[in-house]
Parts: sequence; structure tokens; C-alpha cells
Amino acid sequence: MFASRTNWPLDTNRFTRALEEHRRAGREILDLTASNPTACGLDYPAGEILAALADPRALTYRPESKGLLEARQAVADYYAGRAGFSPHVARVNPECVLLASGTSEAYSHIFKLLCETGDEILVPAPSYPLFEFLADLADVRLVPYPLLYDHGWQIDFVSLRAAITPRSRAVMVVHPNNPTGSFVKPNETAELAAICASREMAIVADEVFLDYGRSTSPARTFALHDAALTFTLSGLSKISLLPQMKLAWTVVSGPEALVQSTVERLEIIADTYLSPSTPVQLALPKLLSLRQALQTQLQKRVSANLSVLDTALRESKPLTRLDLEGGWYAILRVPVTGTDEDLAINLLKNCLVLVHPGHFFNFSKDGFLVLSLIAPEDEFAEGVKRLRTLFDR
Repeated sequence: MFASRTNWPLDTNRFTRALEEHRRAGREILDLTASNPTACGLDYPAGEILAALADPRALTYRPESKGLLEARQAVADYYAGRAGFSPHVARVNPECVLLASGTSEAYSHIFKLLCETGDEILVPAPSYPLFEFLADLADVRLVPYPLLYDHGWQIDFVSLRAAITPRSRAVMVVHPNNPTGSFVKPNETAELAAICASREMAIVADEVFLDYGRSTSPARTFALHDAALTFTLSGLSKISLLPQMKLAWTVVSGPEALVQSTVERLEIIADTYLSPSTPVQLALPKLLSLRQALQTQLQKRVSANLSVLDTALRESKPLTRLDLEGGWYAILRVPVTGTDEDLAINLLKNCLVLVHPGHFFNFSKDGFLVLSLIAPEDEFAEGVKRLRTLFDR
């Protein structure tokens, strides 16, 4: 009865079963996996957000396949003044911006544009596990290429080149990566562009965490890049900490003639799915304008929790933290006494602390735990204290 693309293993794993058991028992858990900013105690300007959604123009349906021009212009303005990876591109053209109801929908549009059934997309490992489901639903095969850690994360270009086949259609980058927090460097971008341009492949750049760099200098964006066909994805979920608004975008850049034909085809795909909610499109300029105050709150939270973590780790020989350039996750390297799943379950049962096992993010081997840095500060501090206690026994 069901399509083979949905033949996922539906049995819950041991980690999930352990978590469900604890919740059913009513045990209070310190959640160091928190990823929902609206549930982390931030101070949102509720009045301004709600007022932005009350625009009377939302009572009229004005379908635009790429999205309302004023919303697309707001996206273009978001990139104004930023540094890119190509010196020849100074601004984003709103006609090359397409809106979608979340980056997941934007990915599905791009996969449909680029891939026949069974074609391949190269994806970094470690990285976010959602990509696997999106690829399955598009009948696309994901081929991992490793990120190597040696005084920071870097792309393994030897392995990436070896992974390319005649069916490879694009290379995906996450900038900064989730969970490694590593940005793609300018020299890596140039090498990627050379590889993709020579093989008629595209670059798909996920930049949802772009504004959360640890450096004082703003990170470069793939939206200002023309050396190869490039799709840059972002949205309100992380940029303005409003995941419930369900609005994201794709910026198409690259060689001019190729961009034009790409946008024309993407516009038909977007039109087939119809444009996102009119109220949130009309509110987009205001919601983007509110991002700075919200991001400042979150950055302070990340910095405070990172400081607590590093202080605890200085006094704990078994645990080390990998370098972090951006995003809001920290990776701990831990002694390998079993699988990461076993360790995460042990922390849950004995310490009532919830962390992600490394394999959740497709780490190639055991010995890694992933912690969210946006959890409330008191909960995070207590969770780290308990975690350290387990390893210091």
C-alpha cells in the first residue's frame, strides 16, 4: 500500500524509549538538547510581532509564485553590506529570491529542480539528520563527505572528489555547520566552486545559523557568490528566532545566464506549491528588523553557557570541547567506553540529564556528545555539573 520511499524503520530506538519512560514517570530532566528558542525564556517583543501580523492587506489573497516583492526586497536588504565569497557581487537581487514555508520546502524545490530519481547530493558528515528524510521523499540519494577535525574543522576534499559520480548533482554545505559550528573558509569555497562549475554541479548552502558566529566580524555569505550555480537558504526560524512563522527563502546566484534559467524553473515549482502565508510575508520586513535584539539575547545566553562549560571542563581531564566558530551547539569529546547511545542513556538514567549522542548527527565513530548552548542558564549549569560528576567518578 505504501511507497518504498517511506520504508523508514519505525521502531523507536533505545535512547528514545528511555526518554519516553522517564517522561511517563514524571521525572524532571535537565534538557541540554533544547533547540526551540521560543521555549528557552527569551524576552520577545510580543506586541510588535502580533501587530506586524495584523496587516489588513492580509485579508486579500495576492498569490505571487516567488513571494510578495516587498518580502523578497526585505530578504535582499538583510544581505546588504555583508561580505560575500565573490568580489563581483555586491548585492542580492530580489528577483533571484524565492520564498518558501520553511527551508525543508526550499530543499524539496531544489531537489526537484536538480535531480532525477536516484541522483546524488553530496552532504557533509557530521551534519543535521533531517536531510536524510528530505532526500528520501525526493527519491534522491545522499552521499556523505567527511569534515575532518584538526585544530578546527575542514572539508576533506580528497574524499569529496572521490565521492563524485556521474549522478552527482550538487554539493551541500552548512555554513556554519550544525552541530560542528564550523564555517566554510574562502579557500574551501573557491575549491568547491571549481569542482562544481567544471562538472555542472550546484552548491547548496544552508545558512540558517549565519548570524551566530563567535567572531566579531560578520561571516561571509554564499548569497554573494557567482563562481558556480549556488542556492543559499535561510529563514525566520533562526535569523529572527521565530520557527513558528514558517517562512524561509532561497537566493539563487551564479553565472548570469544560468541564474536566469534556474529562477524561471524554480518559479514554476514554487507556483505549483503556491506561495507561503500572506500575513507572514507582509510581516517579514518588521520581523527581520526585530532580529538584532533577539539575537543579542541569544548570543549572551550562548556565551554564558559556553563559559560555564569551559570552566567545568578545565577541571575535568576526561572531557574536552571541540573548537566552535558559530551556531549554538557544543561538541564534547568523551572517553569511549561503549556507544554514544549507551552513554546518553546512562546520563539520562543516572543523572537525569538529556544530551544528544554523536551518532544522531552522523559522527563516524563513538566518543562524542552534543549539547545545546541555548538552554536556560541555571539548567545548563546544573546539567554540566551532573555530567562532569559522572565522568569524574
